[in-house]
Amino acid sequence: MDLGEKLRHLRRVEGEVRGWGRALTKAEVTRAMRAELGVGLSAAYLSQLENGRRRHLTAPTRALLARFFKVHPGYLVGDPEGYETTIRTQALQGRMDLRAWLVERAEELRDDPLLYHLFLRLARSDDPRRRLLALDALLDDESALAPGPAPAVAAAPPAGAATRDPDGWTR
Repeated sequence: MDLGEKLRHLRRVEGEVRGWGRALTKAEVTRAMRAELGVGLSAAYLSQLENGRRRHLTAPTRALLARFFKVHPGYLVGDPEGYETTIRTQALQGRMDLRAWLVERAEELRDDPLLYHLFLRLARSDDPRRRLLALDALLDDESALAPGPAPAVAAAPPAGAATRDPDGWTR
């Protein structure tokens, strides 16, 4: 986003914050700046900044605009070429689909065939969320849990070998 886009965005936000339901005009920004801060810019200068005819701000002008719009002065510079505003950290991205999450966890548990197959079966079930909630209810009922060791597990097939899971899916 270049400086002009940021200034237009800030005028829109400021207009919404002030309850006007629209962007402030450049003239309104300059009047409000003078009234609230005691100093201001001309509407013509603000227009030149927004339209790219002036590409750089002086430090005092950047500080004045930052104070008026209540942003960090570093925000009022153009972003470098290739700058991305999207979040790349997986933990901060939107929620993953439950089925995809179950398949990923299954792959992480490939060395434990029982859990691997369980997670895949859940992922492929008609309603994985409902089945997980049923498991949660089952865990609350201690009498439903049979005492004793976990069932025996067949040896895992050699890597790369095609197999069928209990649901009949071929891998």
